[in-house]
Amino acid sequence: MTLDANDISLDGPPSGPGGAFVQTAPAPDGVLVDLVTAPGARPTRGPTAIAMSRLRRDKGAIAGLVVIVFIVLVAIFAKQITQLTGHGPNDVYPDVLNQDNGLPVGGFGGANGDFPLGVEPGIGRDILSRIIYGARVSLVISLGSTILTILLGGVIGAIAGFFPGKVDLVVSRLMDLLLAFPGLLFTIALIGVVPDNFPRELLIVLVLGGFGWPYIGRLVRTLVLSLREREFVEAARVSGSGEWRIMVREILPNLSGPLLTYATLVIPGYVVAEAGLSYLGVGVKPPTASWGDMLANATPYYAVDASFLAVPGLALFFTVFAFNLLGDGVSEAFNPKSRR
Repeated sequence: MTLDANDISLDGPPSGPGGAFVQTAPAPDGVLVDLVTAPGARPTRGPTAIAMSRLRRDKGAIAGLVVIVFIVLVAIFAKQITQLTGHGPNDVYPDVLNQDNGLPVGGFGGANGDFPLGVEPGIGRDILSRIIYGARVSLVISLGSTILTILLGGVIGAIAGFFPGKVDLVVSRLMDLLLAFPGLLFTIALIGVVPDNFPRELLIVLVLGGFGWPYIGRLVRTLVLSLREREFVEAARVSGSGEWRIMVREILPNLSGPLLTYATLVIPGYVVAEAGLSYLGVGVKPPTASWGDMLANATPYYAVDASFLAVPGLALFFTVFAFNLLGDGVSEAFNPKSRR
């Protein structure tokens, strides 16, 4: 197709960056064809794309993400990895223990080519296998608790902020009640009276998520109170959209950034909470592998060999530290006022 000067339209004010004209011409099918663009012009990116770009430049967050991916892969393929090592998490090897004091023969918990991280004193279970399966337990419980927390806190907090009045009053008082309740004591008491045939992992998820959602609920309520007065919400009302449609189509998508940030920050707290419950003896049922249970079993022996306490402690430390690095990076990336 050949175009001459009469085909090119320069009607209207300058529309390009810096006041430059953007020249267009009618294509055969009626679609406008961009002939000239201003030098250096880039398509506008959304806030999520900008946040992801900033996150990729955060070396600390990327390092934390690498560690998290490694731990997740280890947890997913725990069975295959332990089959390669030849030791299951609950296999007992009493022949590697000293019959007099129950301690493993050799230094560093009896570590050797067959047991790279040694064996547990008094029991004789492979520490490496229990660390691997302990990662699975920690991640399943912490991720499940986080998902439940985000769902309950996000939905209930959004309802409270979007429907002021009696609904907001009832929900706010409920959140205040749960925040004032001694969650740890209730968790210990509840786990002690629940029947043994009830899945302990599910019970811990329900308790942690049930007491954790008011924190994010209050944050979401405050954000929704601000969002419901914005121009795009008013425009949706004028166009005839119902209240629930506005919440689902306009309000909730704008909460994705804060909810993602909160999720990355709350996961390490739930990892520590699960380990703490297992350390106190009210976590997962033995002989299920848990880092907290391993720490509790190693307590009587740490003066003899600190490796029994150091190995599960370091696994817990690096997991929590990696999630904290990623959480800080996500928080900075979604913060428009950050200078990073």
